[in-house]
Amino acid sequence: MKQYQIFAIISMIFAGLTSVIAKAGLKNVASDTGLAVRTSFVFCLIWLNIFAFNNAKDFSNLTKKDILLLGFSGITTTISWIFYYRAMKVGNVSEIALIDKGSIIITLALSFFFLNEQFTWKIAVGGFMIIGGILILTLK
Repeated sequence: MKQYQIFAIISMIFAGLTSVIAKAGLKNVASDTGLAVRTSFVFCLIWLNIFAFNNAKDFSNLTKKDILLLGFSGITTTISWIFYYRAMKVGNVSEIALIDKGSIIITLALSFFFLNEQFTWKIAVGGFMIIGGILILTLK
């Protein structure tokens, strides 16, 4: 297995834990309050990670374009998290998480068009399966 695949599996496991733990933590507070607490922890842990692995020196490598793109990514992440937490507050996390993963389809399309990543039959079949799963969940 390639290193990036191992990292992706670790990410998958912790992302799965994240939603269930967050839903439990939203029991007594508004979704935005819960998100603010969660994001504060994320902020602190990321900075600890930067210093622990001596990555602070990388800041000198950032270009204005990098900062702009990463800033836009932060904005889209914020909007995604706000609505994800609002959905989790009132709905079933199992259904919400599956619908949220439909973002993979948007990611795939954008990666082909803007990043010139390779489109393969495996990606196409997987994408159609994700769309099928979302339709099964959302159609009544």
